[in-house]
Amino acid sequence: MSIKDLQPAAVWTNFYALTQIPRPSKNEQKASEFLYEWGLSHGLESHRDEVGNVIIRKPATPGFENLKGVVMQGHMDMVPAKTSDSTHNFDTDPIQTVIDGEWVKTKGTTLGADNGIGVALALAVLQSEDLQHGPLEAVFTVDEEQGMTGARALSPDALNGEILLNLDEEEDGALCVGCAGGVNVTATKSYTPCTEIPAGYHLYTISADKGEGGHSGQDIPLGRINANKSVARILLTLLEKYGALLVGMEGGSLRNAIPITSAAQVLIPEANETEIVKEVVALMKEILDEHHISDPKAEMIFLPSPEKVSEYVPAADALQFVRALMACPHGPERMSEVIAGLTETSTNMALVKIGSGEFFVKSLTRSSVDSAKDTLALRQKALFDLIGCNVVMDGAYNGWKPNENSAILKVMKEVYKKLNGKEPIVNATHGGLECGIFSASYPHWDMIAFGPTLCFPHSPAEKLYIPSVGHAFEYLCEVLKNIPEAEAGHHTGHVLPKSY
Repeated sequence: MSIKDLQPAAVWTNFYALTQIPRPSKNEQKASEFLYEWGLSHGLESHRDEVGNVIIRKPATPGFENLKGVVMQGHMDMVPAKTSDSTHNFDTDPIQTVIDGEWVKTKGTTLGADNGIGVALALAVLQSEDLQHGPLEAVFTVDEEQGMTGARALSPDALNGEILLNLDEEEDGALCVGCAGGVNVTATKSYTPCTEIPAGYHLYTISADKGEGGHSGQDIPLGRINANKSVARILLTLLEKYGALLVGMEGGSLRNAIPITSAAQVLIPEANETEIVKEVVALMKEILDEHHISDPKAEMIFLPSPEKVSEYVPAADALQFVRALMACPHGPERMSEVIAGLTETSTNMALVKIGSGEFFVKSLTRSSVDSAKDTLALRQKALFDLIGCNVVMDGAYNGWKPNENSAILKVMKEVYKKLNGKEPIVNATHGGLECGIFSASYPHWDMIAFGPTLCFPHSPAEKLYIPSVGHAFEYLCEVLKNIPEAEAGHHTGHVLPKSY
C-alpha cells in the first residue's frame, strides 16, 4: 500500500508528489518549479519571486467574496538528516515512505512532512471544486529550515490577505499562537598544526552515534544526547589526565538538529594504553547510562585506528578548544513563566569541526523573549572571546508574540469545538516559525499555526500520524467557511507588484 492510497486522497497524492522531489534547504529549485507549474495546471494565478517563493491565488466561491482574505502558508524545503548507515542522496533521491500501522515513516531519513504535509493541505484546498471559501492565497517559501531566507525575501506588498493560516504546527488539536526567535552563534579560530608525530603514541577514534537527535526547538527539553558534548567529555579526560594529542574532531549535521553523530581522532600514549582504554570505556558507560531513557539506542565507541596521520593540534590549543566545548551552553536555559511546560530560552551546540588548522563551532540560540535570546548569545560570545576566537552572531529572526485579541483564534476555537466537542489546545512553540518574520513585514496579519501530528521532525525518526491528516484537512476546510467578513470598503483583490 502506498501513501497515495490514503485518505483524503487530494492531500496524500500531493504529499506523495513532494516526496518524489529532492528539496533539501538551499536546493529547492525543482520543488519551486513543481509548485509554480502545479498552480498553472489547475488554472490558478501563479507566480514565483527571485528567490523561489511561490504564490498561488484562488478567487472566492460565489457568495463568499466579502470574507477577509486568507493566506495559507507552508515551506517547501526539508531537513536532510539520515542515519549513519543510510546511502540516501538528498539532492537526487526521492524519499522512501513506509506505512507502519497508523504512521507514515521512512527508511533511515527524514520524512519531509515538515513541512511537506502543510504544503499538501494547502494544495488540496486550492484544487478542490466544491469547498466554500473567501479570497485565497497560498505562499510556499524556500529555505525555512536553514535561515528563513524565503520569508525574509518576501515583498511586504506581495500578499493581500488579512489572515495567515500557517500549516507548520505539529500537534493535531493544537493552535499555536506564538514562537521563539533565534540567532546563530559561530566561533572560529586558526591554529598552526604540529606536523611531527612523536613516537610512542597510538591512534584511536572516539565516536558517538545513534542518539535520537531531533528538532533543536521542540525536542531540546527532552534531554537527548548531544554527540558533540559526549565526545568532548571523553577528550577532556584524555587531554588533561593523559596528555593525549588531538588530531581532529567533527560532529553534527545541521544547526537546528540536535547532533546525532560526532567523532574525534586522538593519539594516546602507548605506555598508558591499557589504563586509558579502561577509563574511556567507563566514561562512555556513564554517559550512556545518564541517557538510558532519552536515548536507549545511543552508542559510543573507542577503537584503535590503522590510519596514518600527518598532523595534530598543538596541545595548548587542543585543551583550550575542548574546554570551551565543555563550557559552551547546550539545552534548555529557562522555562516559560507564561505557558506551562514551554521552553523559553535554549541553545543547541550543533556543529563542531577541528582540523586542518581551523577550530569551528556553531550554535543556534532560541527564545520567545528577544532580550533573553540576545543575552544567551552574548554569553557564548564571551566564552569564545576568552580563547581568542572570531565570533559572529547572524541570521537573527524575531519571535512571534501571542495576540490575546485575535479574531481568527476565536473562530478557530469555535469551529474546533463544533467538530470535536472539546476545546483545542492553545499554545506556543519553542521552534522558529516564519510567522515571526511575517509579523514584521505584515504587522496587520492575524495569525494562527496548526496542522496534523508529526513526531521527531529533523531526525530520521520523523513520522506522521495518518488519522490526524484527515482531521487537519476537515478543520481547515471548515475554518475557511467561517472566516470573518472584511471591513466595509476593504479591497480583497490584489495587484501584483512589479518585482514579481
